[in-house]
Amino acid sequence: MKRQLRALAAAGLLLTSSLVAVALGGNASADTLICEQYGSTTIQGRYVVQNNRWGTTAQQCINVTNNGFEITTLNGSSPTNGAPTAYPSVFFGCHYTNCSPGTNLPIQVSQISSATSSISYRYVSGATYNASYDIWLDPSPKRDGVNQMEIMIWLNRQGPIQPIGSVVGSVNLAGRTWEVWRGSNGSNNVISYVASSAISSLNFSVLDFINDTRNRGAITNSWYLTSIQAGFEPWQGGVGLAVTSFSANVNGGGNPTNPPPTTPPPSGGASCAVKYTANSWNNGFTADVQVTNTGSSAINGWTLNYSLPSGQTVTNAWNATVSQSGSAVTARNVGHNGSIAPGGTASFGYQGTLNGSYSSPSSFSLNGATCSRN
Repeated sequence: MKRQLRALAAAGLLLTSSLVAVALGGNASADTLICEQYGSTTIQGRYVVQNNRWGTTAQQCINVTNNGFEITTLNGSSPTNGAPTAYPSVFFGCHYTNCSPGTNLPIQVSQISSATSSISYRYVSGATYNASYDIWLDPSPKRDGVNQMEIMIWLNRQGPIQPIGSVVGSVNLAGRTWEVWRGSNGSNNVISYVASSAISSLNFSVLDFINDTRNRGAITNSWYLTSIQAGFEPWQGGVGLAVTSFSANVNGGGNPTNPPPTTPPPSGGASCAVKYTANSWNNGFTADVQVTNTGSSAINGWTLNYSLPSGQTVTNAWNATVSQSGSAVTARNVGHNGSIAPGGTASFGYQGTLNGSYSSPSSFSLNGATCSRN
């Protein structure tokens, strides 16, 4: 998946470096050229710049300065009705175990008193790309793996490309009107804010976009901000695109919210119930899973964890993103069933192979809380 592959851009090796002190937007130290697929380096002792070429096998290189980076080589291209070739970017926070120096992320949304950022871009003509600012959130303080919620701010869209999902409205933020899109890429939920015309620089409150996403029911204050990133998603062309400056500051001091429990509530009552209905045959089975919110507040974004008995392997799923590692299964909501109202139910299913006799899983947990069985 697009985001899963992009997120593999953790700590990479620098392929080479130059000693040309050419700045993209001001004075800089010696430049660093990165051509390694997932290569990364740090700038200003505070941010990480990553090449992150995940959608093509062709070479891509970025020239990194103390202020940002420029795409210097980009040989690959992708159809405009699919995913881009890469996401070269600069980030603050933690991204697939690669954390920027001294970062205070992940931090719970309720603890954030302010989160501000500034970004400046240099654009080119004749290419198909978006200038994207990403904000990643998850119900847990994750430092690795894909997050459940991605906020994308499209500051410039060139060519016949569009965000994931469909238009759900518009909103005024950062002194501008944005078209709002909402959907899922099969790996995580996405809310995109698309500018009506190209924005070359922006100084804004990241927290305003997080709060708008929360108000749409996509996250809660108990979720965690894990990273903020800015760069480009090129489809065709793009040499010369540059981030000429980037800064980000996230300050605590808000009102902490306890993280999702990892054990059943002291009262013994769970906030979820699971009904697991299976149909098996000699070498296979199907399962229908219904998750009910038995609590008094809405669940916005869910992850169901459980273990399959020995000999069972999931082969394909519907209405959830289901992954398996050994016997451990993780099922995450897709875009249309991410919110479960009190008393409401979300359902998904899958098919699997069977080796031996069949039995159903014995226990389930939702966002870390143990569920009862229906």
